[in-house]
Amino acid sequence: MTDASRQPRTLLEQRIWERNQSLTEFVEFAEEFARRSEEPGTLSERNLKRLVAGRRTDGTRVGRPRPATARLLERIFNTPVDELLNTPGLPGGVRTDRQELQAAFAISRRVTSEVVTLLRDQLAAIRKLDRQLGAAVAYEEVAVKINQVTRLHSYSLTAGTRSNLAALLAELSALAGWQALDQGQASVAWDHYERAKQAASQQENTASAHHVGAEQAFVLLDLGRANDAAELLAASEDDARGTSGRFLRAWLAAAHGEALAASNQRAACLRAFDRAASLLPSGSTDADGPYLVLDAVHLARWRGNALACIGETEAVDVLSTALRNLDPTFTRAEAGLRVDLATAFVASGEHDGAREQITKARALASEIGSARQLRRLACLPDVQR
Repeated sequence: MTDASRQPRTLLEQRIWERNQSLTEFVEFAEEFARRSEEPGTLSERNLKRLVAGRRTDGTRVGRPRPATARLLERIFNTPVDELLNTPGLPGGVRTDRQELQAAFAISRRVTSEVVTLLRDQLAAIRKLDRQLGAAVAYEEVAVKINQVTRLHSYSLTAGTRSNLAALLAELSALAGWQALDQGQASVAWDHYERAKQAASQQENTASAHHVGAEQAFVLLDLGRANDAAELLAASEDDARGTSGRFLRAWLAAAHGEALAASNQRAACLRAFDRAASLLPSGSTDADGPYLVLDAVHLARWRGNALACIGETEAVDVLSTALRNLDPTFTRAEAGLRVDLATAFVASGEHDGAREQITKARALASEIGSARQLRRLACLPDVQR
């Protein structure tokens, strides 16, 4: 902990304090960030101590770090390295309020379509890390990216650029919401989805708003408020009818079906999944819509979850087939699928199968830090004998 009476020597030191990290913890984070972002910069604790001090023992200012290290720090903090090495609040240190605002406008004005594409490519890379390694690895990077895009969006004066950045911010915040939920932080997840909805409302395309609002319903499901979730998703389905593409509508129907299963509405649940299957296009993509993962395999995984929830005997076959066909890079999805399969095995009295799935699901969930799946496993009956 930092002494509250002590003043930061540099903006870099202040920013690290604001992250509530020690120098050792920040170095570890920077190393992981560099690996995930494919940045060549390195940062030792000794070097960091020198940089945060701002001055050498003889009183002269420290020099700039190597270009690769400077770029790494700039990406983490979204701030020029020269500013990070300045002394906050002193003449010649950080810029005045007017200068800060002018600089923020200038940076946002340089956001072109190519920059937005680059940011989307970075988001795609983070998604891949998240689905394979879990929120324990990717959550911090999503938080950094949210801060970067929020700042660019806040000071952008061009309508088209603001809309593109709002769309990106909605997707980043929705991803953060799902990660927080997976880590057992329901309240944090809800807040992320609220910010995602606010960003989505700034776009002309309503598809993003339908998607974000529907994802937020899963927080309600985790809290045991299945009826509330089902009502919210029913409204999302109705609102999207006639305004959104088949791909999003198929996803909304499947999400609605899961909520209906959790609220013991068997017939309505099965009808929802029939709607999803009939709506799902063969290409399973929508370039103009929000990011969604849904194809025949994932739809079978969702349907199997619902069948297990309502106690249908066919759940084991549906889930087993989905597991065989699932892309192995979807680690979190596999963990959830194995929990569903264990649930179905328990319901059918097949304890050997349940034990096998519980063991594998627990190992996967522990590896990726999925508190959500570990909690679901803890709720299953003891089948160890």
